[in-house]
Formats: sequence, C-alpha cells, structure tokens
Amino acid sequence: MTSWGEALRRGALSGSIASLTSTAALAACGECEDGSPHAPTNAISHWLWGDRAAREDEPSLRYTGVGYAIHHASATFWAVLYEKWFGRSVERRELRTSVAGAAVVSGLACLVDYTITPPRLRPGYEKRLSAASLCLVYASFGAGLLLRSLATPKPRSGAPARASPPSARVDTMAI
Repeated sequence: MTSWGEALRRGALSGSIASLTSTAALAACGECEDGSPHAPTNAISHWLWGDRAAREDEPSLRYTGVGYAIHHASATFWAVLYEKWFGRSVERRELRTSVAGAAVVSGLACLVDYTITPPRLRPGYEKRLSAASLCLVYASFGAGLLLRSLATPKPRSGAPARASPPSARVDTMAI
C-alpha cells in the first residue's frame, strides 16, 4: 500500500484531473438538461449559500467559484484515498486493478454523498441534474482518477542493467 505522504502528493494531481473531468461532465449535462453549464457547479455552493445557490444559472465567483472550490477539495479527498488504496497498481500500470479501483472509489463517493452525508452537505448538483447525468458525472470522476497514470511516465521495470559488450580494445601491455 502506498504511504500517506505519497498518496497526498499523487492525490493532489489525480484529484485535480478528476475534478476537471467531472466538472466538464457537470457543465455538459447542465447545458443539455437545464440550459446552463454553470448551474450544477453553482448548486454545490449551497453548503454556504443555501438553496438559492441551486437556483443560480449565471457564472459568478460567489456561486461558481465557491462551488468549484468545494468540488475540487472533495475530488482531491477521494483521489487521496484512491492513491492510498490503489496507487501501487496505478504506478505498475496494472490496468484491471486501476480501473476497478477507480470504479470502487467513485462508487463509494456516490454512496457516501447520497446516503451518509446530511442533505446540507450533499453535492447539490442532484437538484439540477437527472440520475443519468449523475451517473455520467461520477463515471467522469472515475475516469479522471485513471488519467493521472497516463500522464505519469511508465516506471522502469526493475530489470537488471544489461552488461556492457566486451571491449574491442587490445591490451598493448600483453603483446
């Protein structure tokens, strides 16, 4: 298992990527379903601004900026757990385990968001999007977790270094 320090470092990157991919899905779904790409992200800021945030359609620092900041922090939290639990598999490019891990973590995030979390601290975008769109958002989040492994150079295999070929130099002292 990856150390917490390494999970925090890697989670900052994978969380940022997952935050961006899921925010893109929020915007696309918001545009298609509600006519506003900003509305789902605005709704996240209901943590601070109450239900009024879920009714805002226009971009603003107050709603969109705060909503994105909350979303980004949440994505980073879940990404740190992903890196802690599955980081070694990601580093070794074990695709099946990495994909399964991303699915587990994004599914767990959804489960926690909508069962354990009190309504005031739920994401809020469920107030603006359909269940199908929510599935797409969480799938996009999981895909974002995987993208870090594609952005990271493949580690060396650990195979021993090849021996140098014998020298073609003639030892003049032996002649």
